[in-house]
Amino acid sequence: MTTGKKAFRILIVGVGGLGVPALWALARDGARELTLVDPESVELSNLPRQVIFHDGDLGTPKVEAAARWLGENFPHIKIDRHAIALDESNAARLVAEHDFVIDATDSPLAKFLINDACIAARKPFAYGGVIGMTGQAMTVIPTVSACLRCVFENPPDDDEIQSCREAGIVGPVAGAIGAMQAAEAMRASRAQTPLLSGKILTYDAANSARVRITEVNPRPGCGCGASKMQPAAATIGVGHRADETS
Repeated sequence: MTTGKKAFRILIVGVGGLGVPALWALARDGARELTLVDPESVELSNLPRQVIFHDGDLGTPKVEAAARWLGENFPHIKIDRHAIALDESNAARLVAEHDFVIDATDSPLAKFLINDACIAARKPFAYGGVIGMTGQAMTVIPTVSACLRCVFENPPDDDEIQSCREAGIVGPVAGAIGAMQAAEAMRASRAQTPLLSGKILTYDAANSARVRITEVNPRPGCGCGASKMQPAAATIGVGHRADETS
């Protein structure tokens, strides 16, 4: 937790498979100000892996149920919540009001929107995604490290998005990735360099719980401008996207 007058404000976009473990870890680690953004309500299918929710929350906006749980268990945290989808009409404002963003969305388009808004506002963010038993995490520090477009360039097409959704996710994998995103945010709040800046962590729970960390160089010509700040180097690509998290 930071010292001084200004609290470190963390924006969590998505209160689902990634967002729930992320906000729980942040709360336990001393976060003081959290903003939750999610347009959905709690459904029966959420309960097995989004463990802060229970039967009494069914039909309640996720941000309201999560804020109530946080208030009951971590009353020191200031909580703001928006039961809306992050989109082009509000992304720039919401991102600019915070010090760090956690991308806990299940939409590739939302991930690129977060990336672009954070680059424009020069706000660091932690990307996370899960497909089946595989998860990924990466932290982007604008103008310093590679961004999402350095790695993937553009969102996937509709067929690839549908394939990701059909693959589903495994709850413990999402929990591990969400906790890693929270750890990156808390390192930033303490003025420490996030461990996954310029790196992608891949967690493969189907292969003896293997963890692989791959360095990612900024892509020359990417609009994020990070390549201009570093010596020229070949970009390391990643074989697939991990986007499904709800």
